[in-house]
Amino acid sequence: MVVAPKIRGFICTTAHPEGCAKHVAEQIAVVKSRGPIANGPKKVLVIGSSTGYGLASRIAAAFGSNAATVGVFFERASEGDRTATAGWYNSAAFEREAAAAGLYARSFNGDAFSDAMKTEVIAAIKKDLGQVDCVIYSLASPRRTHPKTEEVLKSVLKPIGESYTNKNLNTGNGVVNEITIDPANEDEIAQTVSVMGGEDWEMWMESLASANALAPGVQTLAYSYIGPVLTWPIYKNGTIGQAKLDLERAQKALDQKLAPLSGKAWISVNKALVTQASSAIPVVPLYISLLYKIMKAAGSHEECIEQMDRLFRDRLTNGNPQPDEAGRIRLDDWEMAEGVQSLISERWNAVTTENFAELADFAGYQANFLKLFGFGLDGVDYSADTDVAVSIPSIA
Repeated sequence: MVVAPKIRGFICTTAHPEGCAKHVAEQIAVVKSRGPIANGPKKVLVIGSSTGYGLASRIAAAFGSNAATVGVFFERASEGDRTATAGWYNSAAFEREAAAAGLYARSFNGDAFSDAMKTEVIAAIKKDLGQVDCVIYSLASPRRTHPKTEEVLKSVLKPIGESYTNKNLNTGNGVVNEITIDPANEDEIAQTVSVMGGEDWEMWMESLASANALAPGVQTLAYSYIGPVLTWPIYKNGTIGQAKLDLERAQKALDQKLAPLSGKAWISVNKALVTQASSAIPVVPLYISLLYKIMKAAGSHEECIEQMDRLFRDRLTNGNPQPDEAGRIRLDDWEMAEGVQSLISERWNAVTTENFAELADFAGYQANFLKLFGFGLDGVDYSADTDVAVSIPSIA
């Protein structure tokens, strides 16, 4: 069938298998062009490995340091003329590329929050790898079924305390409008923390430790974002910010628990990028469009794969992680540079629908959004019939 993008709100309901494979290949090429990562991890578990920063982490580990990788995700295979999700096609492409390079890769599709998935994944690690020396926690889910209570919890993207009004971008038509978001109640805050906070990260690490599946010197990372003051009401000081604070609580707790193994837990604060998760956050798409224009002009723009390659190559493996005063790795350092943020503030105040094309890189935003689903990549014939039924080797 011929596959075209079908966009509904902030998601695309179709994905192109060949386009996703090309996108994965491009990311692999970035890592390989930079040479081997010295002292990189060799046995890596990535929880949330099918898109965005999680996928880029798996690629950087595998093709930068020849690591064996285990990936966990929750994606949908194709059914009839309905395409699979982009994450499914990404994972299939990654496994094919890993096999061609002689690298171990095994994937698990299902509910990463569940005890059953933890048990299944850890059994495979014990059988195939013995232990892992790096655990990446990169889940971005709107809901969680708690494994102990079986309560279905849902996250919300809301301010806390009072309503929030600011400029916003309608990504469907490029109109700069205004949005008002009502504050969350206490139950919504608590549920968001449960879904997006650090409890499940702790559960994974405790389960791995109990099974003696963590190697001496193991490092584990979870990803976060802080952003500029203008986004704080909806992000840092909102419900998602409360979840990120809980992630930092978990990091400190895990640090102590990993001490007997001489292990380390990290929070990596990454740059704002177009991902399936960030596209859903009000105000952020406008900020990213402005940011792309400024950072591309300055020559400091990075995509997910460049960020994760820099994380593994320059922070985790060279003995110089450069933590901030709170102990976090700051990969958002180029984004938060004073010159960049000064321009952001100036253009944020000035931007309207009429001058948006001049001040922002909406074309870049749109192109990156479509790439997430395998569209708009050079060398792919989007007018040709393509087989949407693609299997993931280790799952099939």
